[in-house]
Amino acid sequence: MKYAINWDLDSIFPGGSNSQELQNRMVELDNQIKEYQDKVTDWNPESDSIDKFVEILDLQEVISKGFGQCGSFIGALLSSDINDDKAKLVYGDFSKKYPAVQLAQTIFSKKLSEIDDEKWTELMSTTELVNLSFRLSEIRRDGKELLSEAEENIISTLNLDGLNAWSSHYDTIVASIEIPYINEEGKEVSLSAGQAFNKMMGDADASVRADLFEKWEKAWSDKVDIFADTLNHLDGFRLSTQKLHGVDDYLKQPLEYNRLKEETVDAMWSTIQANKQPIVDYLTRKAQLFGKDKMEWQDQDAPIVLGDMEERTYTFDQAAEFIIENFEKFSPKMSKFAQEAFDKSWIEAEDRPGKRPGGYCTGLPETQESRIFMTYSNSVNEVATLAHELGHAFHSSVMWNMPSLNQDYAMNVAETASTFAELIVADATLKSAKTKEEKINLLDVKMQNAIAMFMNIHARYIFENAFYQARQKGLVSADEITSMMVEAQKEAYLDGLATYHPHFWAAKLHFFIDDVPFYNFPYTFGYLFSMGIYAYANKKGSNFEDEYISLLRDTASMTSEELAEKHLQVDLTKPDFWQAGIDMVLADINEFMELTEEYVK
Repeated sequence: MKYAINWDLDSIFPGGSNSQELQNRMVELDNQIKEYQDKVTDWNPESDSIDKFVEILDLQEVISKGFGQCGSFIGALLSSDINDDKAKLVYGDFSKKYPAVQLAQTIFSKKLSEIDDEKWTELMSTTELVNLSFRLSEIRRDGKELLSEAEENIISTLNLDGLNAWSSHYDTIVASIEIPYINEEGKEVSLSAGQAFNKMMGDADASVRADLFEKWEKAWSDKVDIFADTLNHLDGFRLSTQKLHGVDDYLKQPLEYNRLKEETVDAMWSTIQANKQPIVDYLTRKAQLFGKDKMEWQDQDAPIVLGDMEERTYTFDQAAEFIIENFEKFSPKMSKFAQEAFDKSWIEAEDRPGKRPGGYCTGLPETQESRIFMTYSNSVNEVATLAHELGHAFHSSVMWNMPSLNQDYAMNVAETASTFAELIVADATLKSAKTKEEKINLLDVKMQNAIAMFMNIHARYIFENAFYQARQKGLVSADEITSMMVEAQKEAYLDGLATYHPHFWAAKLHFFIDDVPFYNFPYTFGYLFSMGIYAYANKKGSNFEDEYISLLRDTASMTSEELAEKHLQVDLTKPDFWQAGIDMVLADINEFMELTEEYVK
């Protein structure tokens, strides 16, 4: 089967950044926002009937879907062509709509917060609202912390040239990053950040990796003062906004957003920390297989090719068929969904200049579709990434028929379905190994995710804590930020590496996203949570699919702790659950160490 490697965006709004249909929908959004403002302003929750409450929620739903549809489309244009100047202008016009809808939402949230507890309990038990009670109670809780409507509107308006602008500024800087590289024909070419990263971390030739890492570090360090300004002002704006709301704890917002207790996050990290030495031993063994005494940063994801083994590769079409086939073993509905995504050209996979780095999945709520962005390069890792993003899309697909409020799941559980899908493919690839050398290679590929979750992302978490603490006292210099990054990496890796990545903080998009602070640790939560689900699925066999979909449909309707208790019967604040997932990783490490022992004698 032959599948398209470019996504179909014209089926959403034809004409790209010049789309008239997009412009028409954005004008319609303006009218709907005005109507929403009027309804919310006129609404009296004490005397008006419940029907008016429901009307407001219905209009809120329409607007939410409109923002999702337009925002995903514009984001897709900007990702697939970082030089699309018209799309940047369209994004600016679209962003200007946020303050108006945020003002209406502020009024709505504050009115909910003013309803007395007895009346609220009565409202939330009505047939019309009972299914939305969890999300509405969250909105009511947040409303109690809001400033006046005028003050909140000022902050939302300033956001456009503050938080949002600094995040967009980062994208502009990244678009100018070019890494020189001598290709196979001996010709010097310029690689985009995304292309250079894939080659630097995945090329089988150690000299290529080392050369690109040196150039990579230089490219980011050359603009280090600009990146430092951007990070300082982005997070400074965020801290100032928190302070205006009387919030001194910079972790309050990410914990509430992810519906997590601090005890849960602490239990996760402390359990991981207690199990790190075997991971460091694994990295050292891998370095020894490369003829080195200690692991170097750019070698962490490098393939292990022993003997006369040739590293397995998959064309995009082969990757599609492999994913569809192996999803079928766990969930026919997942498999059918993946087939639809490939058939309908929902995936932008071409390896070409001009694309932004990274990969993501974005939802289109009005047409109940998704689009996936990545740069595919035929490696086993890329097959896993493709499966990961399809997992995100499947998660969205099982919730399209629910109210938008109940689809608003947080990032930590968003990473659950994606990592689960990735685990399916990783294990399927491993089981297909035909030789000892290939099994070593594929075990290592599987382990790369664990290394990222337990070591790299822990370094990001440690770094962000240090940076936020310093930023609360004032501006932080580029040298200080770089020093914080190295110290965080050394702490997270138990000082187990020979070299580190000083300017990782500048190169990592996640630190500059304007959505939610501490964007990184939810990945580790999702990874370990998905491992618990994966172990549960292997026990349940064919009876698992409906239970899995039921869990996914609950991801925005309860706390993370409640979700785990209801569907997996576990307590996330205790180390037992986290240890069980880590033990699965340690089992893979033990097998890897046994298989590779003869190669380092």
